[in-house]
Amino acid sequence: MFKFTISKKLKNARVARFATPHGVIDTPAFIPVATKATIKTLDSNDVRNIGFNSILSNTYHLMLQPGADLVKKMGGLHNFMNWQGPIFTDSGGYQVFSLGKGLAYGVGKVCKKNNSAEASTNKKSLVKITDNGVEFRSHLDGKKIFLRPEDSIRIQEKLGADIIFAFDECTSPTDSRAYLEKSLERTHKWAERCLKAHKRKDQALFGIIQGGDYKKLREAGARFISALPFNGFGIGGSFGKKEMLNVLEWTIPFLPENKPRHMLGIGVIEDIFEAVGRGVDTFDCVEPTRLGRHGTLFTKSGRIRILSAKYRADKKPIEADCKCELCINYSRSYLHHLFKANEILGMRLATIHNLTFMHNLMKNIRQSIKSGKFNYFKSQFLRKFRQF
Repeated sequence: MFKFTISKKLKNARVARFATPHGVIDTPAFIPVATKATIKTLDSNDVRNIGFNSILSNTYHLMLQPGADLVKKMGGLHNFMNWQGPIFTDSGGYQVFSLGKGLAYGVGKVCKKNNSAEASTNKKSLVKITDNGVEFRSHLDGKKIFLRPEDSIRIQEKLGADIIFAFDECTSPTDSRAYLEKSLERTHKWAERCLKAHKRKDQALFGIIQGGDYKKLREAGARFISALPFNGFGIGGSFGKKEMLNVLEWTIPFLPENKPRHMLGIGVIEDIFEAVGRGVDTFDCVEPTRLGRHGTLFTKSGRIRILSAKYRADKKPIEADCKCELCINYSRSYLHHLFKANEILGMRLATIHNLTFMHNLMKNIRQSIKSGKFNYFKSQFLRKFRQF
């Protein structure tokens, strides 16, 4: 039902096929994020037409709205959103961070190191972490919801995704080493509870490796999780930009070759190149779609901000050789107008373009590994991409 086959290795970078009940994922692959069973401004046909066959949805948000029971009643996520390709669902572990210390300290997944013991925003944490699970205060209506590892698995089984993740505590770059040690032990106990709770054989369960940006903790996390009978592995946590590379180098040597590796919440183009070179197979991130909705578009020469006045009367497409709906049919000038006028079409077209860019990039990365030219492709691509 699930089969991971490596066809080419170039040092640590690899090309593989990950067979799932709803199709094959060619890796390395970027997985677009459909948080609430939709990629904002697009429908499922839009995403398919771009070329993607896999998406990732969010357990926490779908648990709140419309609820896992309703999704199950509608035939699971595949039928509910008319998506017949592979679907990933995260466990809710990232929201432990994003609605907790991420909210209170104003930090993101990849950020500057900050060990301040005091919150840096006026916002309060919406989570309370215990060894048994996490109490969330819903950001929608303030209702308290307690989520245990067993609950996360039960919800993901109702949602019906092909690849699901164990419930973990995604830690913050503000956490001390002492706290990270306790958190890692908690995540490991939760991983064992998730394995015990997991019943559906048509769902692959991935374990998540934590440990912050401490070598010994990451190595301990990788050893422990890789020794358990997971179908694959997620590399999680929040860390500094430079520390991300260390985390990969500390973690991947302990992971078995014959199982897929997923980098959670990483989608910056420069980071994808670095992670692929270290042996990561799949990635998910809202970065390309979020940037698109706010008027930042990817080109081979770098990122452009379409709201800039210099594009007001620019007749050129965003990218001359791009075959997306935006570049074939419309000018930079028209897209500039749409964003200035706050028209939803602008967000839709920009999102389509950025996802097309990501799809083509991953296809070219796979080809560069197959041809033995990954490092050359990486250096040439990033040299031009950073010039803009």
